[in-house]
Amino acid sequence: MKWRMRATAALALVVGLASSACTGSPSSGETVTLHIVGFAVPEAANKAIAAEWQKTEAGRNVRFETSYGASGDQSRAVVNGLKADYVHFSVTSDVTRLVDAGLVDESWDDGPTKGIVSSSIVVLAVRPGNPKNIQDWDDLIQPGIEIVTPNPASSGAARWNALAAWGQVIANGGTEEEATEYVTRLFANVVSLPSSGRDATTSFLSGTGDVLLAYENEVILATQNGEELDWVYPETTMLIENPGAVLKDAHPKATEWLEFVLSPAGQRQFALKGFRPVIEGVDTSGVEGVKDPNNPFPEVKHLLTVDKDFESWSALSKKFFDDQNGIIVKIIAESGKAAQ
Repeated sequence: MKWRMRATAALALVVGLASSACTGSPSSGETVTLHIVGFAVPEAANKAIAAEWQKTEAGRNVRFETSYGASGDQSRAVVNGLKADYVHFSVTSDVTRLVDAGLVDESWDDGPTKGIVSSSIVVLAVRPGNPKNIQDWDDLIQPGIEIVTPNPASSGAARWNALAAWGQVIANGGTEEEATEYVTRLFANVVSLPSSGRDATTSFLSGTGDVLLAYENEVILATQNGEELDWVYPETTMLIENPGAVLKDAHPKATEWLEFVLSPAGQRQFALKGFRPVIEGVDTSGVEGVKDPNNPFPEVKHLLTVDKDFESWSALSKKFFDDQNGIIVKIIAESGKAAQ
């Protein structure tokens, strides 16, 4: 494939965002190594941000060691001892796990962005020319439509996808029973349930399925890397908000890194890789691979959010993703596709 992506696991191969760094810091000639642990999707964006930061005085003596994989797996790996100074996960509950383990301060989300460092929306990726004429959510539950989406047991991307599928029913006047029926029918059409959002993209690009439930930034990055695919913006979809946090025992440089990530310069690099900025005033010109370069991140008619439509991550995690009684977990288990 044109886009050489690797499947990653919880203890993903550690690679450096930069193999070397400049020396000669005003205070010290020593190089600092920061360990970033994240979910698979933003690896390219974080690498670009790191390269920009290393051009500044604050970042020029810093190198990185990174580990990327499925968000839930990565969060559990940090609890189990994987070295991390900064984590960038798909969902807030994966940071909460580190708070509960005493690794991240409870005030991690007190800042202006409430701990969110990157954002996107759920879109429907399709084959070039949209041969199945997928226009909105109702088309996904028609007979014969084959869907690829990651597994909520390990993937944060999968949880955003499931929330979007459920929430669009409620937002359009449906009942919870109707939402459950819709999601049940959707998973009946799922033909691939990989462990992470990146693995799901790889599966789709290799030829599996008619539709990929995906982050908008994933399809933009794929087109930037020469892949041929199209995507549809549903009338109702979900705002994806990805958290980032510095660990309690992190090197002080990790806080400076987070500050740069949330700066216009850092958010500009996110935008160039297809993510929607989380602060105002970010330059979004020149984003490649988008449908309209003059409007790279179009508004959708109805945008669902966790706070507005699902109360909180704590509440929705218990309701939808509890290992025993979560609505989505039970639907997938009953579909017999949990191990795909």
